[in-house]
Amino acid sequence: MGSCIDYNMENKTKKKQLDILSGSLLDKIIIFAIPIAISSALQQLFNSADSAVVGRFSGHTALAAVGVNGPIVSLFVNLFVGVSVGANVVIATLIGSKQYDRIKKVVGTCIISSIISGVALAICGQFIAKPLLLSMGTPEDTLIPAQTYLRIYFVAMPFIILYNFGAAILRSDGDTKRPLLALFASGVINLILNLILVIVFRLGVVGVAVATLVSNIFSSILVVYWLVKEEGYIHLDLSELTIDKNSLDKVISVGLPAGIQGAVFSISNIFIQSFINSFGQYAIAGNTATLNFEYLANFIGASFSQAVVTFSSQNYAAGNIDRCKKTVRYCFILEFVTYVIIGGLFNIFANDVLQLITTEPEVIMQAKIRMQIAVLFLFLAAPYEVYGGALRAIGHSLLPAVIVVFGTCVFRLAWLFTVFPYHHENISMIYILYPITWAITSVVTMIFYYKIIKKDYKFHEASK
Repeated sequence: MGSCIDYNMENKTKKKQLDILSGSLLDKIIIFAIPIAISSALQQLFNSADSAVVGRFSGHTALAAVGVNGPIVSLFVNLFVGVSVGANVVIATLIGSKQYDRIKKVVGTCIISSIISGVALAICGQFIAKPLLLSMGTPEDTLIPAQTYLRIYFVAMPFIILYNFGAAILRSDGDTKRPLLALFASGVINLILNLILVIVFRLGVVGVAVATLVSNIFSSILVVYWLVKEEGYIHLDLSELTIDKNSLDKVISVGLPAGIQGAVFSISNIFIQSFINSFGQYAIAGNTATLNFEYLANFIGASFSQAVVTFSSQNYAAGNIDRCKKTVRYCFILEFVTYVIIGGLFNIFANDVLQLITTEPEVIMQAKIRMQIAVLFLFLAAPYEVYGGALRAIGHSLLPAVIVVFGTCVFRLAWLFTVFPYHHENISMIYILYPITWAITSVVTMIFYYKIIKKDYKFHEASK
């Protein structure tokens, strides 16, 4: 009887979702990645609207207040987005090995854990907002609005975390369309509220922060609603929301290294931001303006490193080793080419795109320095993102995290405290850190990947 139920649930789900385990591969990777790329692009475009609205209607001080919080926000968001990768891998693995009866516990555990951790962070954030900003050397004239923005953003964290875990659950089953719809709807809400609160009511930084809060509440509720209405094996039963220790341990064992990687990566960016802050408000505002486009390019390209996690997890669990290898090759080529094209276009049309954020010549001049270095060479990050994702998909989550921590974070901090002091008047000596560390990390990740899969894939094939 149980196997019959599993069979029926499998059929229901396959009718709606992408069949990752069989058939053509390249087109399915693209079909899977496109909604992620679009949703990420939309998310960043709507975030860019925050900068554009305050930059144009509240001035460079407000733009700097929003921008100086970027690394801090990324620190916490990256931590929990990384942990949500664990949910994706665990559920995708259970799907690939047809252990459908265990998925329900993982789904419930992820949802309740995300709510609890989000609420805890929202409370703690009210007390640590100012110390964090002070530790970064935030200019005095930027501190008060930046602190206000950050405290409101912390209130939004439970909903941001809940959305990311819910989206990870949907994507583990091949569904990337509904997370896209949720982000699009919330993004429209965010944009409308930005225009009303900042332009009409002149709330400045507060208006932008409140718009972010409301839009994230909407997207999280929408994702939870879909999981509750889901008929397949990722169905969420609100009456049975409990934390299953075994499920939580597995999600954390895979996701925590990725989360720590993202958090430590953001910590290094906090140090970098503190050095950028020393160049004054125009440098901060210029850095903020370019980051909007850098994040946009990164989110679009990284959709393929997200695809490699889901495709590799399911196929590895099902014993489809050849499909795992092809998945990695396809995803790497697609991400690399995407970064080259987007980075080149943003630099060619730098003046035009930057004027969407600000019209101040000094800010644009500062923004173009980062654009010509970090954004143009973003393709150097493609190897470590894709091959690191492939390693996590087959259970090697700690190694890529360690490589990134040392390859980017440790090296960057060493550079800032040893090399940069001799060139402290040249801000480009900060930005050059990015392509250098991306290249180093990518080479090391690829070396370890090929060493591991040579043994791991052979062993896995033999055990099937």
